[in-house]
Amino acid sequence: MSSQQTFLIIGAGLAGARAAQTLREEGFTGRIRLVGAETEPPYERPPLSKTYLTGVAGRDTLYVHEPSWYDEQDVELRLGVRASGLDAAAHDVVLGTGERLHYDKVLLATGSSPRRLTAPGADLYGVHYLRQVQDADRLRHALTGGGKRVVVVGGGWIGLEVAAAARGYHNKVTVVEPQPAPLRAALGDELGTMFADLHREHEVDMRLSTRVQQLTGSHHHVTAVVTDRGDEMPADLAIVGVGVRPNVELAERAGLRVADGITVDQALRSSDPDVYAAGDIANAYHPLLGRHLRVEHWANALHGGPAAAHSMLGQQVSYDRIPYFYSDQYDLSMEYSGHAGSGDYDRLVYRGDPRSRKFIAFWLTGGRVVAGMNVNVWDVTSDIEQLIRSEEPVDPDRLADPDVPLADLVPADTRDGSRP
Repeated sequence: MSSQQTFLIIGAGLAGARAAQTLREEGFTGRIRLVGAETEPPYERPPLSKTYLTGVAGRDTLYVHEPSWYDEQDVELRLGVRASGLDAAAHDVVLGTGERLHYDKVLLATGSSPRRLTAPGADLYGVHYLRQVQDADRLRHALTGGGKRVVVVGGGWIGLEVAAAARGYHNKVTVVEPQPAPLRAALGDELGTMFADLHREHEVDMRLSTRVQQLTGSHHHVTAVVTDRGDEMPADLAIVGVGVRPNVELAERAGLRVADGITVDQALRSSDPDVYAAGDIANAYHPLLGRHLRVEHWANALHGGPAAAHSMLGQQVSYDRIPYFYSDQYDLSMEYSGHAGSGDYDRLVYRGDPRSRKFIAFWLTGGRVVAGMNVNVWDVTSDIEQLIRSEEPVDPDRLADPDVPLADLVPADTRDGSRP
């Protein structure tokens, strides 16, 4: 690879920083420019709703690399600068300052932004979103000391993790979720109800099948959340977690193919051969699933950035990582591997009793495992992943039997011990 080439990375988050790291580790000696809209050096986001929000972890634990790493590796880190245009024909990216940065290849890793609540009063002070480290700082300050009346809008992963953190600070918490169970889209009603029960046991008021109609306030500060059932819940602060949208505006203006993210192939190449995408914004073709899939979780940024870097270097890449995420809420910790959206499975099998909150759940279709979630059970992720990769039917009775090692259910010719 020519030392005269310039590889440009737009988006200084986990995916972008890991891509820059991989380029250097693979011997790329050309120019690397890493440009980010945030003023903070690249950091990891999961702790923002977990250990950082609860005060267990400090800010220095968030960063992908030590601040000195970028200079040491000759990576030009530009922070607080937003890209406003991509001129694919000229191979230039235009910054908000008007500056044009030339590239030979460019990686788009601009991540996602929180979806905004559209109800009247959503612009009042005291309404919080959680995406950036500064959001977590403000939220932690608001929660510290306890005694606050907190309304969480949205019963997804972020909403439930924030609810758990707020209870940890001894605040009064209500969760408002339009579906009949939290996490319904990810886990279904049965397991979603288990998480609802977990929060109720910690004195969270779960308002399910309920929508926010408006937020009311005094002196421009939120004081209550009103639901479509006519309930008015006093609120010192409201925290909105109703999903995210991929930041694809740059790609759209450049004329790249966009459909629920930037459409890329299994090598993370976009419709322009010199433009790549990774992380939240990449709607990538997944060879194992046989279709495009956009994954918003941490592990996709962790592994997608390096995969894109390999592809930019001209190496053969088939990005087929099994989707993975984790969550910590109170004394429950879980890991989820695979993909089992609504309609993607026909059977749910348990190994262990869900009421004990120490079990593994498997989602099956046609007898094949397509996803697995281990709750307070550890060191099984590799086995679950290999069951998914095997694409072979399994005996559901043996799958449910804790005396049968999961490794014994994996066909011998698919056991490789890789990818923990």
